[in-house]
Amino acid sequence: MNEQKKRSLVLVGGGIASLFIAMGVGRFAYTPILPFMLKQQLFSEAGAGVLASSNYAGYLAGAIMTALGARKENRLSRLKFALIVSVATTAWMGIADSYALWLALRFVSGFASAVIFVYVSGLVMDGLAGLSKPHHAVGLFYSGVGLGITATGLAVPWLHEQYGWRGTWLGMALICAVLLALAWTKLREPADSAAAGARVGSPVPEDRSSLTSFKIRLLIIYGLEGLGYIVTGTFLVAYVQQLPAMQSFSAWSWILAGATAIPSCWLWSLLAGRIGSRPALFAAMALQAAGIALPVVYPAWPGVLAGAVLFGFTFMGITTLTISWTRQRMPADSGTFVGVLTAVYGTGQVAGPIAAGWMVSGSGHYRGALIGAALIVCAGALATIFPAGRMRSYTKTARTSAAKR
Repeated sequence: MNEQKKRSLVLVGGGIASLFIAMGVGRFAYTPILPFMLKQQLFSEAGAGVLASSNYAGYLAGAIMTALGARKENRLSRLKFALIVSVATTAWMGIADSYALWLALRFVSGFASAVIFVYVSGLVMDGLAGLSKPHHAVGLFYSGVGLGITATGLAVPWLHEQYGWRGTWLGMALICAVLLALAWTKLREPADSAAAGARVGSPVPEDRSSLTSFKIRLLIIYGLEGLGYIVTGTFLVAYVQQLPAMQSFSAWSWILAGATAIPSCWLWSLLAGRIGSRPALFAAMALQAAGIALPVVYPAWPGVLAGAVLFGFTFMGITTLTISWTRQRMPADSGTFVGVLTAVYGTGQVAGPIAAGWMVSGSGHYRGALIGAALIVCAGALATIFPAGRMRSYTKTARTSAAKR
């Protein structure tokens, strides 16, 4: 193994630990802990949706900040500071006893998650740019989210049984603190990052109209994904606990979602290398829509577990495919647009849990919210195959209207 591959693997290791902290725990530990907090009547289902959306509003704010200031200068120090904030807010969730403070903590945690995701993605992508087959390492890097989700699924029930919901938050923070030490030593700015973009050439030269059409398509797709997937990402465990005789499967549904997310990014990257990014993205979103709907259509253990597998196998795969596709089409300027994509994704994440929480409070069940989420993701899948000619026509019309105004 040459020196460059060794440095790349070390960087990927730091990236995995960062995503575990920020996304697997900072964002998604709330999902398996939520039913225990609801049982304590700390807030209602509508309050749970608002609390989730506070986290995603923070994620949106962090994404906007990184999109506006996506320069590489000082990104490593910003990344490390955000990691400290992420661990601290996870711990503080177990100490606080005020709903208003929980709202603030989830917002700050979401802000840190976005900063970490955008900066560590850029850092790792730049470090992998010189490899002959970077998609293998990219898939390994994004497995950090699935590893974090699997860890929360396994650890949360045990921690809650031993220490209650407060001890569960603190226990997850302790795990993250250990990983923070690993990430701190492994994350490095690639020595040749300034030239990284130049080494990843665009396959064919593109005119501005084609690139604008591509951007609009991807913003629509990723925005719908953020709006749809997050309903299951927030309420899956709570929904399963509501099903008759299915309470014992609630934790396993989340564990399965995390476990299947671990290899998903690598497998979707391989598929995209064979059939192209757009067909792979369509397949991933179509499967995810089916996975969201399955537990509702077939509310028994085969439907619940199959739905969890399909959801876990696709939600990070879609992120990987979207960012990789952006990198391919915009090799020299992908960092800023990834920040914009993350902001649009974050906007959907804010709206989804609030709307779902209101629906659940009004109806008393999660079925309508989950079916609605499945339809939204299905619309995103259809947007991937929307005829390019119509997309360009739409883009030209939008530009003409803007000029007239």
